[in-house]
Amino acid sequence: MPRLVSRFHCVLLFALATLPATTAAAQDLTPRAYWPAPDGTKVVGFAYQYSSGDVLVDPSLPVVGVASKIHVTVLSYTQVFGLAGRTANLQLSLPYSWSDTSGFLEGQFVSRSPAGFGDIRARLSVNLVGAPSMDPAGMQQLRANPRPIIGASVAVQIPSGTYDADRLLNVGTNRWAVKPAVGFILPIRPTWLLELDAGVWLFSTNDEFLGTTRRQDPILSTEMHLITRIRPGFWASFDANFYVGGRTTVGEAIRADLQRNSRLGGTLTFPFRGRHALRANASFGIITKSGGDFFSTSVSYLYGWR
Repeated sequence: MPRLVSRFHCVLLFALATLPATTAAAQDLTPRAYWPAPDGTKVVGFAYQYSSGDVLVDPSLPVVGVASKIHVTVLSYTQVFGLAGRTANLQLSLPYSWSDTSGFLEGQFVSRSPAGFGDIRARLSVNLVGAPSMDPAGMQQLRANPRPIIGASVAVQIPSGTYDADRLLNVGTNRWAVKPAVGFILPIRPTWLLELDAGVWLFSTNDEFLGTTRRQDPILSTEMHLITRIRPGFWASFDANFYVGGRTTVGEAIRADLQRNSRLGGTLTFPFRGRHALRANASFGIITKSGGDFFSTSVSYLYGWR
């Protein structure tokens, strides 16, 4: 029995540390978003993220020369289950942020320090090829002999955050956002994985934007992750992304804010005491066409059970 318990804890550790963390908009860098976990796995997470530079809670705002210091905490819950014989998971997350932000709107200096709950996000992911619904023993077999995996997901951002229609800088975005995506994991060696992800963010119109409307074009987002597995639950990754699109229209004015940006980063996840894990990552902009030139770092605590 102790051996079985130890084996279960190793599998749970591995699953716990590979579930996706909460992410934010097209600037996401989320390694192992499609790596499976045993059915019935549950994970509660708490994350803190700090970003500084040319960054906004809502990157589509018509502000230039931005200088921000943004703090975000995120509470999340993930449930793994079987769906039509395939591994699937549903994640819900609730952010709370506070910031000091300044910049220029049509030549006028603006600043604000908004704080409050952000938009709730839900993400459903299903592995279509290579990862059937499995128990801990099946998960151990996959880990020992990884195979190509193809997955699909849809993320929905609900306009539930704190929003003041008379203010330019807010925590909430006051609009719906949906991101369908597909992902592919290719084992290079038993302990090395290459993960590719492509999706598109689609946005509804904000009809309460300073007395007018604000619309945003879709943003095509791609990610690449090179991952090395050190031991069960302990892994590191080199992360990169590229995203393009997102030009905004305020009223009838089309703004020159097309995003064509890229970021680099790294992630390290370390498990401890059976059901716990810590995750740290950092990223910075390397190509910036509009906004997105900022440094970001985060630390997450995860607790899992089954």
